[in-house]
Amino acid sequence: MLIQSEKEKDIDSVFALNVKAFETLAEAKLVDILREQADPVISLVCEYKLEIVGHIMFSPVILSGHPELKVMGLAPMAVLPEHQRKGFGSELVETGLEQCKKLSYNAVVVLGHPKYYPRFGFSPASVFGINSEYKVSDEVFMAVELEPGTLGGKTGTVRYHAAFSSV
Repeated sequence: MLIQSEKEKDIDSVFALNVKAFETLAEAKLVDILREQADPVISLVCEYKLEIVGHIMFSPVILSGHPELKVMGLAPMAVLPEHQRKGFGSELVETGLEQCKKLSYNAVVVLGHPKYYPRFGFSPASVFGINSEYKVSDEVFMAVELEPGTLGGKTGTVRYHAAFSSV
């Protein structure tokens, strides 16, 4: 397994992977839009036996009232259905979080499975007084501090890149 930054030659494979993993075009289109419009974007692929089997993307989000905080949103993350539950997704998440730390991001938020993301340190964002701009349950909107203590007392609403509303 090889986790690396997405390259231009990977774009078509990443699009196809997201369509297959999510069974719609929405996430694949979101990746294309974020790749063009968000800055910076962390876009990683997981290669296994010369095939791209997984992809993850992180893009900046804003916590209302706290523009000084550097927060990334993890979305989307996909692994080909036939390669799920083999550790590829975990490696993508861990590598992505490390890259966010290297770029001096304070925290990462995710709208995801409440039994999957806690293994990486995520907990309900409501614990920090943070909510999502989308109407979702507390258990699926989570946050992790990359720099311990940076979310303490920083309540507000997370706003995603406009691309999330366009797909």
